[in-house]
Amino acid sequence: MVAKTIMVQGTASHVGKSVLVAALCRIFYRDGYKVAPFKSQNMALNSYVTSDGGEMGRAQVVQAEAAGIDPHVDMNPILLKPTGQASSQVIVLGKPLGNMSAAEYHAGYTLQALGTIEGALERLRSKYDIIVIEGAGSPAEINLQSTEIVNMRIARMAQAPVLLTADIDKGGALASIVGTLELISPEDRERVAGVIINKFRGDVSLFQPAIEFLEQKINKPVLGVVPYFQGFRIQEEDSVAIERSAGQPDKDAEIDIVVIHLPHISNFTDFDPLEDEPDVKLRYVRRLEEFDNPDLIIIPGSKNTIEDLVFLKNSGLADRIIRQAKAGIPVLGICGGFQILGRELHDPLHTESNIPTVFGLGLLDTVTTFAPEKTTSQVEAEVSGSGFLLHGAGGQRLTGYEIHMGRTELTAGTRPAFNILVRSGEKVFFSDGAVSKDGQIMGTYIHGIFDNDDFRRHCIDKVRLAKGLEPFTGYKGLSVWDQRQKDYDQLAQTVKSSLDIEKIYTFMGLKGPR
Repeated sequence: MVAKTIMVQGTASHVGKSVLVAALCRIFYRDGYKVAPFKSQNMALNSYVTSDGGEMGRAQVVQAEAAGIDPHVDMNPILLKPTGQASSQVIVLGKPLGNMSAAEYHAGYTLQALGTIEGALERLRSKYDIIVIEGAGSPAEINLQSTEIVNMRIARMAQAPVLLTADIDKGGALASIVGTLELISPEDRERVAGVIINKFRGDVSLFQPAIEFLEQKINKPVLGVVPYFQGFRIQEEDSVAIERSAGQPDKDAEIDIVVIHLPHISNFTDFDPLEDEPDVKLRYVRRLEEFDNPDLIIIPGSKNTIEDLVFLKNSGLADRIIRQAKAGIPVLGICGGFQILGRELHDPLHTESNIPTVFGLGLLDTVTTFAPEKTTSQVEAEVSGSGFLLHGAGGQRLTGYEIHMGRTELTAGTRPAFNILVRSGEKVFFSDGAVSKDGQIMGTYIHGIFDNDDFRRHCIDKVRLAKGLEPFTGYKGLSVWDQRQKDYDQLAQTVKSSLDIEKIYTFMGLKGPR
């Protein structure tokens, strides 16, 4: 049987499409269907590596987890990772194709990619019962309609009914719905089966007159009003999520951890597990006046390491990090952050930047050279180094993934942090990362290290001990994985109770739960 399809599009970016797709995946999964997500083209710096070494957008990973399946690059055949204001690295079926300007991509590549997109969609449709498709931005972006490959062109390709979603929390939701339907073609307007109002705060009954007016105006049903949910977390891939949360600045916690909000920050979901710890206040800092006196400084991954290093120097943050490190505050760098901590960074082939050589922060005695080849792999590792964060954790096993371009060499007196034991399912043995001579500075290429519950708690407790606090002995929550599953269930319950799911099944030609 060829899978049934349903598509979630939005009146704009950031209206909650990704989360709603995750919710529908979970609902259909719990109703007994084999379901998979699909987004033909995604633009994000938060990415993930599949078990076979393919790179894909984080949102489709979350949606796959909600559907109870392993992520696969067919779920996100084209991933765009911005490298500048108008250019991106283009990743096709998990592998980098190269960098393109926006003009090159839209004028010369998008329509060529339709065969790749259709092939990925058809492979999914042959394996699953339902495919939940996510659009991007708005279908009413007139300037892109002739070359777009992610909204109505995909709905037509998949013969998918469209659920048009608007974010009422931003205001203007009704106008954006009416305007979107007015601007798309009659054929595409007919494909819109219904409307979802998302992120509603307050008493829904008071909104009922507006719903009735809207349904008469557009001659389409409002399928439900989804509340602005709180109390559980669904991972997001866009740095807008950082702006919204601001790391719970009012949270009463004993440990203050600062993550540097780089302009090209990537894979910031690395730090979600820290934010969920009861004794940790996690802050994303972009300006010097926000810095204060943290207990741990983290420099995260970056899609453009050299330019972000220049930003740190120009903003004064680099000098502040160096001063704090010399005063005994531990500093951790992950991926691009690891490279930034080093002595020198070289980009002779202009892989990431037009700057061929730049001095790093000099907190680790390492030298990084960028190269076009990209390392993407899932790994299993063990703690091999010592120093502030690693002392007492020797031999501890953890899992994670690598996404980086270039190699980092350790010079005199600098020790590795980890040994990689398994890479992409094959047994290997080589070192990763670095620890400074005094043990206060550490870097690694491994993303996801804080998803490992014992290792995360060990690191936090080391910071506690340095502050004269005892290790945390309070309530131990669920593992990261179990907490995610619980959150997916809560999301599904919230959305299912808000939407007319029976009508959505009818749109797909299905009778309902199995």
